[in-house]
Amino acid sequence: MTNNDRRSVGRRTVLKGAGIAGLAGLAGLAGCVGTGDPAPETTESGGGSTESSGGSTTTSAGPAMADEIEVWGWDVAARAMDLIDDPYEEANGGDVSINQIGRADLKDRFKSRLLSGTGAPAASMMESVDAASWVDTGGLRDISGWLEESGIKGDFVEGKWGPLENDEGTYALPWDIGPVVTFYRRSVMEENDIDVSSVETWDQYIEEGKKLPDDQYLLNLPSNDYDGLWRMMLRQIGGQPFTANGAVNVASDKSLQVARILKEIRDSGIANDLASWSSGWFTAFGDGTTASLTAGAWMEGTLKAELGDTSGDWGVFKPPAVESGGSRATNWGGSNLTIPAQVSDEVARRAWDYMAYTLGTEESQLTMYREYGLFPALETTYESDAFDQPNEFLGGQEAGRIYAEIAPEIAPYRYTVDTPEVTQAINSHFRDMMAGDKTPKEAVDAAAQQVADRTDRDLA
Repeated sequence: MTNNDRRSVGRRTVLKGAGIAGLAGLAGLAGCVGTGDPAPETTESGGGSTESSGGSTTTSAGPAMADEIEVWGWDVAARAMDLIDDPYEEANGGDVSINQIGRADLKDRFKSRLLSGTGAPAASMMESVDAASWVDTGGLRDISGWLEESGIKGDFVEGKWGPLENDEGTYALPWDIGPVVTFYRRSVMEENDIDVSSVETWDQYIEEGKKLPDDQYLLNLPSNDYDGLWRMMLRQIGGQPFTANGAVNVASDKSLQVARILKEIRDSGIANDLASWSSGWFTAFGDGTTASLTAGAWMEGTLKAELGDTSGDWGVFKPPAVESGGSRATNWGGSNLTIPAQVSDEVARRAWDYMAYTLGTEESQLTMYREYGLFPALETTYESDAFDQPNEFLGGQEAGRIYAEIAPEIAPYRYTVDTPEVTQAINSHFRDMMAGDKTPKEAVDAAAQQVADRTDRDLA
């Protein structure tokens, strides 16, 4: 256990008080009222008295929390939460059930239940890209009082908070961020004399990719995720989809620069076009047909889980710059945990207590990083020697330190309630661009106009 890990045990103790004892001072905020039921029996649990009644537990340190809660997550994030629920239950009581649901299905189900006001779990994952639109539903619980009481807000990367907040409150606790790296198959690169250490720009990487035989590809350009690639590269060069006053900025010079690079990748013949997260997509990475992918650090956990037999044959390097001397730091993805407004106060208190333990303690965050590569938004973890350990899956590379170097350099990015409109417009018109039906300039202009038309915003 490192010094940082020892420090995290102390933080966990503090947070346990913040999550239970601190909630006592927030009972009024949460609307806690007496039920008029007969006094329940008192039992001993964990060294403190508890009262159980109606599916909730009142401890001597604070108000009632539900005995059981359900939390929704997808992919390796759900598996990462499974690592924490047992230690949480041992430390704080309660029963936390992690329900793993497919990413697209979870998003559809959770948002529909926020809008309907019924059927939501105690807590759920929420990607930052969706945050502004989910907050706008009015269906999420404001956790700002609990945040203030716990004193942990300043421990997180400042750039995570923007889409999680509005003038009325804060609606999620940050989990991970996605410092972008390029994952590559070592054996494929070595067999074809591709030296990734010599690559600085996308132009250079494209040239290296031409060394591969016709039945192999350097990377993948998925038609269902052009917007993710565009957003990653736009953020890397400091671009924004909307101006500070809310105008649509999708046709900016920086956006056009990104579109031209993506079209150059397609025209060079070095990329295939398998749908992201499809079985064929995974198969191509597994057999080396696709030799690399540029993605958030969280992709490491997905590759481990899905392609475990390729362990040791992967490496990472900082993503290519758009131009020589340019930034090689950007972000892709990153999630948070949020509580629906519709759940009872007792359920919400247990959900917050679990969230604070899971995301607000260095020990928990580093456990999830070590096992699944989820890079913490908890900035106090960044000096941990966990990031300096050789990574067996990545051929012994100390990849964590690369992630930690990139994270503080990531430029902020402006998400809004209309971010989903940008996603749809980019994907639609970039498909035309890739097919040769539109030039890059025509594609970004058409995407910008579509967003403006559907949101009643002005064009920048």
